[in-house]
Amino acid sequence: MNPSRNLFLIGPTGAGKTSIGRRLAAHYGLPFVDLDQEIERHTGVEVSRVFELEGEAGFRRRESALLDALSARAGVLLATGAGAVLDPLNREHLAGRGYVLWLDATVTLQLERLARDTKRPLLAGEDREAKLEAMAVIREPLYREIADLAIPAGREDVPAASLRCIELLDQHWKRQHNA
Repeated sequence: MNPSRNLFLIGPTGAGKTSIGRRLAAHYGLPFVDLDQEIERHTGVEVSRVFELEGEAGFRRRESALLDALSARAGVLLATGAGAVLDPLNREHLAGRGYVLWLDATVTLQLERLARDTKRPLLAGEDREAKLEAMAVIREPLYREIADLAIPAGREDVPAASLRCIELLDQHWKRQHNA
């Protein structure tokens, strides 16, 4: 949505939403909010524990409630969880309340970046590649549906990737400043 006060980051697990999001927030002078970290702050436990106790459905309910509240703010950079786009109402809130930047990453790149990660419940167990491929089939069309701008992940480090995002955002995002 242009113009917009808010910048929302969507994309698959391991695309860099949190690391790049922090740098973009600092650059644009916006408070940074990571949706998964907010869920942990509100519940007092890690996301994996929420999944263990409430299942994915319980986690998604919490995620949707917080996404609604956080996306309604004026002047925020919100990094969503990879699956936040699964809920149609979440997609509506994101598309209608901010500029949506899709940080895309191939499954190969995700596997490299997540090689030592053991905290993501949907990747637990065997055959991470098959799991990531299955998620991509479902989620990529949803990312595409609401993205104002898509930026494919490269192999550069976080500072270089962040600068590339800033250059593209400056060309496309008509930032509306808070009054």
